[in-house]
Amino acid sequence: SSPLHLSRPMSRSKLSQDTLLTSIETVLEGSKEKQRKFLETIELVIVLKNIDPKRDKRFAGSVRIPHAPRPRFNVCVLGDEVHCDEAKLIDIDRMTLDDLKKLNKDKKKIKKLVNSYHAFLASDTIIKQIPRVVGPGFNKAGKFPTPVSHSENLAEKIQEVKSTIKFQMKRELCLHLAIANVGLAKEEVATNINMGVNYLASLTKKGWQNIKAIYIK
Repeated sequence: SSPLHLSRPMSRSKLSQDTLLTSIETVLEGSKEKQRKFLETIELVIVLKNIDPKRDKRFAGSVRIPHAPRPRFNVCVLGDEVHCDEAKLIDIDRMTLDDLKKLNKDKKKIKKLVNSYHAFLASDTIIKQIPRVVGPGFNKAGKFPTPVSHSENLAEKIQEVKSTIKFQMKRELCLHLAIANVGLAKEEVATNINMGVNYLASLTKKGWQNIKAIYIK
């Protein structure tokens, strides 16, 4: 992993852009040397400081970044008839409310469904019925469906979900998430990292003073 140093003097973006680009080049070169059969993601690791997870309010937030980090990001549409037809046209997996009812609130089947996809979208016409039909499985996994309306373009909404990253502080002072992939240009990777880290700084109580170290790997 390559450490990114916080630059001085303080500016809007506290990352040293020279260090950032050098670190990205190191990661990209490393991926060429150890070529995998799949497109590797680039992980962002952020270590926080001056925060007490037990006493301080835990933050959570999500932001859309310009370039989707995971090329193989699987999405399933839990839709009404209109959205299921749309999903079929663009070759996206879909399930109706009746399909969900057939799971009979079986925890194993619901867990298997939840684990089969990175994210879910649900028609706003049926989304309120989903917890009643399948129980808390989606919520427990942190994958409760993103609502989509008929006035929105389904393909664009799916792309938005694929390009959205989430920050959530739990018990540990270390955040870990996919921020880019080795198929992107270094400038595109840098744009994603800058946007993600700046957004995280806006979530913490003292901004950049709560960020101890940043790594990419």
